[in-house]
Amino acid sequence: MAFTSRIRVRFGDEDHAQIVYYPRFFHFFHCAFEDFFDQQGFPYRDCLDVDRIGWPAVHAEVDFEKPVRFGEELDIEVRISRIGGKSATFEYTALRGGERVCRGQVVVACMAMETYAAREIPDKYRALFERHVETS
Repeated sequence: MAFTSRIRVRFGDEDHAQIVYYPRFFHFFHCAFEDFFDQQGFPYRDCLDVDRIGWPAVHAEVDFEKPVRFGEELDIEVRISRIGGKSATFEYTALRGGERVCRGQVVVACMAMETYAAREIPDKYRALFERHVETS
């Protein structure tokens, strides 16, 4: 089941061509990633500061399909396609009025904040991720 977060495109998200500057989509994906935790009872700040778990991106890719402009709203759908022992693959679909404008994938590693070393995904986060697993 997909989790959805709504993002409003701001003036500063555009480039000189008056469309969203491509790296901003990674920012939109990360905003949806934070919302994914926050809105399901796992405050992202607590994940970092209390549980001392980080989720650095170790691989990322995006396919762009349609231009997006200032003032538009995007629904960012979040799905998980793979959960490993120490990493998970998040799939993102950006929709404008139900029309797909881009899709991306970000693989995150589970990291101990004290050592910056990979660690096993804690059970409570694994259970959260499992609720959103969709394989294509």
